[in-house]
Amino acid sequence: MDENLTTVSEFILLGLTDDPILQVILFMLFLCIYLVTVSGNLSTIILIRISSQLHQPMYFLLSHLAFVDMGISSSVTPNMLVNFLRKRSTISYHGCVTQLGSGAFFGTSDASFLATMAYDRFVAICHPLLYSTKMSTQVCVQLLVMAYVVGFLNASTFIFSFFSLLFCGPNRVNHFFCDFAPLVELSCSDVSVPAVVPSFTAGPTIIITVFVIAVSYIYILITILKMRSPEGRRKAFSTCTSHLTAVTLFYGTITFIYVMPRSSYSTDQNKVVSVFYMVVIPMLNPLIYSLRNNEIKGALKRHLGKKVLS
Repeated sequence: MDENLTTVSEFILLGLTDDPILQVILFMLFLCIYLVTVSGNLSTIILIRISSQLHQPMYFLLSHLAFVDMGISSSVTPNMLVNFLRKRSTISYHGCVTQLGSGAFFGTSDASFLATMAYDRFVAICHPLLYSTKMSTQVCVQLLVMAYVVGFLNASTFIFSFFSLLFCGPNRVNHFFCDFAPLVELSCSDVSVPAVVPSFTAGPTIIITVFVIAVSYIYILITILKMRSPEGRRKAFSTCTSHLTAVTLFYGTITFIYVMPRSSYSTDQNKVVSVFYMVVIPMLNPLIYSLRNNEIKGALKRHLGKKVLS
């Protein structure tokens, strides 16, 4: 190896803007979003745990979706908030790989949980008599472990690829967090292998989860259309709308960032969509489920009523 090569010990994140006034405005905005994200998802987890009416497979999975949503936001938002207040937005080498790995872990787990929840709705609507068997506690735990294992494997490939890259010069990352693509562009080593290794886990994960969701909802739609009772149709649709909204938001942004050819959009557009994916959506999910789910709204009212009366 050439002795003139130097190892980069930190990276400079160019962030969303270099305008000081706009940085202060964005700091206040994202601080509010992060507080709502943490409080909303944490409240969802606590409400599901303390409400016996919500001790069902769907809400068990939802509580873990809330946990990974907090993880996605927490992997980038605190560091971004700190950098808004600093003249020089930096992150250490190990801080960068931690951010990259945690983002990949929670993001992949999120996709897995959305697919698992689609399967749960498929069983509930298409095979209601078998629901207690097909979605037993043991099955739920197995699906839970599988989702986290897939997240761990995907994160491991990103971390492995990161450590395979050599950084010996430019350290200015054109993003607000350590995303893999701009890091590859900074590497001074051969990136032909490290650049594609994560695709072997991320690609199949996206394809399989989309397939599970699509097939589940095709069967759900067929089953609903066969129902003779309008009330039955309405109830079946109402149990799916929250999940469908979350799926649309998540995969819509994922498609834009990772599927569309890079020549069709700018780096600034990528940043905006990444903000939506990693910061805004984790805030929206608990709002989507609480506002559109009657059982969650009912449980919330009951517990708030008890607090007021006591």
